[in-house]
Amino acid sequence: MGSACSPQTVEKTQMKKRNIGRDFDDFLSEQGMLEEATALAVKRVIAWQIEQEMTAQKITKTAMAKKMHTSRASLNRLLDESDTSLTLTTLAGAAAALGRRIKIELAAA
Repeated sequence: MGSACSPQTVEKTQMKKRNIGRDFDDFLSEQGMLEEATALAVKRVIAWQIEQEMTAQKITKTAMAKKMHTSRASLNRLLDESDTSLTLTTLAGAAAALGRRIKIELAAA
């Protein structure tokens, strides 16, 4: 008696072979998700850096919003990792309020 492979096993094996040698960016690009994933990753890093600096300087959200001349709701959107609608003006205001500057550059794809 020979052992027959289930359709799920065959599909998994084919999927593994098809994905060998590819990187995750290629996969995301093929799925049409690369730009969205990149934007989300960048926003998470920015929100994290701002929160870390606020903690280091012992600045509360209320005080930070005041320094930025904005509302606490606007600051909460800036710090929300999943909200990628970030303007450069808001980012520059946050950096200035923390005594920092922003640095943005285009990198090779």
